Amino acid sequence: MEEHKPLAAMVVVQCIYAAMALWAKALFSGGMSPMVFVVYRQAIATVVLVPIAILANRKKLKEMVCIGTTGFALVFVASLVGATTNQYLYYTGLHLGSSSMATAMTNLIPAITFVMATSVGLESVEMRKPRSLAKIFGTAVCVGGAMVMAFYKGPKLLHNSLGAGGLYDVLLHSSAGRNWVIGALLLVGSSSCWSVWLILQVPICKSYVDPLTLSAWMCFLSTGQSALLTSFAVPDLDDWKIHSLFELMGCIFAGVFGSGVTFYLQSWCITVRGPLYSAMFNPLCTVITTVLATLILHEQPHAGSLLGAIAVVAGLYIVLWGKAGDSKSQRVPADTVDLEKTLARSESQLDAASTITEPLLADGNLTEK
Repeated sequence: MEEHKPLAAMVVVQCIYAAMALWAKALFSGGMSPMVFVVYRQAIATVVLVPIAILANRKKLKEMVCIGTTGFALVFVASLVGATTNQYLYYTGLHLGSSSMATAMTNLIPAITFVMATSVGLESVEMRKPRSLAKIFGTAVCVGGAMVMAFYKGPKLLHNSLGAGGLYDVLLHSSAGRNWVIGALLLVGSSSCWSVWLILQVPICKSYVDPLTLSAWMCFLSTGQSALLTSFAVPDLDDWKIHSLFELMGCIFAGVFGSGVTFYLQSWCITVRGPLYSAMFNPLCTVITTVLATLILHEQPHAGSLLGAIAVVAGLYIVLWGKAGDSKSQRVPADTVDLEKTLARSESQLDAASTITEPLLADGNLTEK
């Protein structure tokens, strides 16, 4: 029974993420502003995480509060990029696109992080090694899948009939609409923001390594940032009102379960089985979301979205296979080791996309100490 607990935990985590995507899509379709939703989500997450962080570190309260000017600046920037901007882009993209596309796009994060980390020298690439080639090829497959989802919506897969010449018309006239393309590009931007957040964890966690306290700080700062920005973008106070119990429960669910329950389950699972084990379950969220969105929200799945999502998930697994070989390599650059150790400790769950990020830059056999 014990050996099945990590499996059950990861399934629960992916179900929570799927529920968050579906609930958020329903809220936005009902008229709630995605930016206002981010403010409430972060505020509730702060209310949940700050007391837990204080209780867990009650003997080190001074270290929790006094993080220094440099530490505060780094955490502030990380909050702005990885929490505030990331969630603005994610939820706006979800609103303009679909919940299934949003969850599929988060599988891009390891590939984007690989490109960014390589460009700044934090990831090593040896062209003669199959594992390195796999990471490059997987990244290309992910990007190709994202482009298909963004620019080719394709025909509906359900209740779709083709007459004479129908296939030609489908291929010629099934390009995505303006809102769909914008939504897809915003979701790619969201994944890119989270990848930048990962890179920022290297200098942050070298001097400030407690993940729970760091997560509480980032939620707290993101609440202030998002409230300030949203007050300018959405000045009408009527748009800030919660009009139903459904909206209130959606915000509470996102804050409590999205940042509280998933934080605990994800961190425990990675400690027991490692980050690569965690990443293997992320496409499950896309599958669950797509099925439930069709049944509950009556979203129509399209051929282009399905093909793009399959390519992104395939690219994810190729990248993860390539990364799995890093732990077997004996010649690892010092910067890469620092990055792996740092990101293995960075398990804060600030967004539905976050669980996909650790595996790329963390050693598959590394566990928290």
